[in-house]
Amino acid sequence: MNVPSLPQIPPPGAHALTLPGGTVLWLLPQRAVAWPAARMAFVADVHFGKAATFRRAGQPVPHGTTADNLARLDAVLCATGAQHLVFLGDFLHARSGADEPLWAQLQPWRERHAHIHMTLVRGNHDLHAGDPPPSLSIDLADEPWHPVPGAEVLACHHPQAAADGTVMAGHLHPTVMLQGLARDALRVPCFAWEPGLLVLPAFGAFTGTSSQSVAPSAQPFAVAGDRILPLRRAAAPA
Repeated sequence: MNVPSLPQIPPPGAHALTLPGGTVLWLLPQRAVAWPAARMAFVADVHFGKAATFRRAGQPVPHGTTADNLARLDAVLCATGAQHLVFLGDFLHARSGADEPLWAQLQPWRERHAHIHMTLVRGNHDLHAGDPPPSLSIDLADEPWHPVPGAEVLACHHPQAAADGTVMAGHLHPTVMLQGLARDALRVPCFAWEPGLLVLPAFGAFTGTSSQSVAPSAQPFAVAGDRILPLRRAAAPA
């Protein structure tokens, strides 16, 4: 790899995860993953245009989710110094939400980050919604995709087994339930890790979550505010 690596100290609140082959990833409280040696950042399930799709169907959902997503992507790039941003599927939610108002927000954002290489590994929603316009300068790939040929990380949208490395994927929108001492509980997004598979939480501000997406064999890493909290085992569904 002919790119300078990032500093080996994770940003505040992040958790360093070492894969079986020695690759170090940072799990970030922004619901993203950084690969410092490759100067890359990964997010899954942004679902741009989802709120607009719901509003067209007559659902009273909030405005501003696209601006929120873009601001948090800015925070990921700032925290990591990544030079390559990878979307692990479901960049768009539906064809009906991929309209001019969306592109009017995404285009200036992309131009501000013209120096950042971006790749979309197509997910199930992308197959129906279509690809982003060429003006966004986002490379397109089908899963499974090797971000760095020969390295142990394999980028996907839907989790799947791979004999030659660790799959990094989205799709499941994993969450866990945190239990308090006063019998209170809070469901939060999480990363789900087991050897060979790292599932990212949904990045999008209006994506929904799943209460049954963390396998009992997986270790959840909860997104607890501004830090990642490692948990001993997957929590049972509420």
